[in-house]
Formats: sequence, C-alpha cells, structure tokens
Amino acid sequence: MMSNKVQTDKAPAAIGPYSQAIVVNGLVFTSGQIPLNPETGMLEGTDIAEQTHQVCKNLSAVLTAAGSSLERAVKTVCFLAEMSDFAAFNAVYEQYFTEKPARSCVAVKELPKGALVEVEVIAETNNG
Repeated sequence: MMSNKVQTDKAPAAIGPYSQAIVVNGLVFTSGQIPLNPETGMLEGTDIAEQTHQVCKNLSAVLTAAGSSLERAVKTVCFLAEMSDFAAFNAVYEQYFTEKPARSCVAVKELPKGALVEVEVIAETNNG
C-alpha cells in the first residue's frame, strides 16, 4: 500500500503530529480542519457561519493539493461545539458540498483553539 502525505501552505499547517491529508488507493483522507487562517495561524470568524466558510476553504485547499476537490467528497465527519449551531452550519456547508456526500455530524465538548466547528473529509482523487 503506497500512501502520500499532503502538505500545502494554502491551508493551515498541522498543529500537532499529523499530516494535512494522506492519499492512499485513490482516496484522500483529510485531517480535521478548524477555521484557522493559513496566513496568520489565527482563528478566523466569530460565529459558526464565518468559521464554517474558513473550514471549507481550508478543506478545498488541502483537497486540491491532493488532486481532488470538494465535489469528489464521499464522506464528511463534522464536529460542532454547539448542536444549536446545526442549522447555521448546514446553510454554509451545503454551499460547498453540493454533491451531498455521506456525513456524520456530532456535538463535542470542545475543539482545538476554541473553534466552533471542525470538518474532515474522505474524497476520491482525480486518479481514483
């Protein structure tokens, strides 16, 4: 099994011992993205909508670097700090994930750096 680590400066650098994504067997598995601005490393946005936009931009950059795109997503896992943000999160999420991949969405106690949202993606690569 051959795998390739993905790294792009168009998305935030990993804040721990992990890769932005791994490509294996025609699939890309992203690490969870929180709403960090890739240029400043700081949290972007103060509400769930602003933060979700940044998360989706980060995911798009990682997927592009991996030879994929949001449109090729087959599964997402979404983490919300507050389930009361579910509707507002969905309103932004559906603008980016237009192909409606399979999805899980859960509320968690807290997220890194106090983020309101984190999303990870499994997608087909353009070679898949």
